Amino acid sequence: MNEEILKLTNSLLSDVEFLITRFEQTKVTGKQGDFHSEVKPFADAMKIKVEEWQDKAVLWLIQHPQRTLHSQQIESTAENLEMVSTQAFFPSTSRKRFIDTTRSINYVLKCLKEGVEG
Repeated sequence: MNEEILKLTNSLLSDVEFLITRFEQTKVTGKQGDFHSEVKPFADAMKIKVEEWQDKAVLWLIQHPQRTLHSQQIESTAENLEMVSTQAFFPSTSRKRFIDTTRSINYVLKCLKEGVEG
């Protein structure tokens, strides 16, 4: 199970980096992504990955309690991941909120990764 969580966590970290890059590109060009060919397929794939990660991460936390990480943070991070997976494609998205949310996501993902790696 640890390998699966690490693989999903690393994949989500990469996805967040992609989303940050995509967000910056969207802000510069002012053009939003095409909903049917870009936004929806990416968001749907993220939703599946995030749900799998959330289930495994919460189960892992129950079995291996951490001082700096709790199941509520996993749930909030899952919600935030789904939210930014669409927001990155729209130039009207608030830069401050997007950056703050992705920082929070990265913090939780990295804390989980460190905990699983031991």
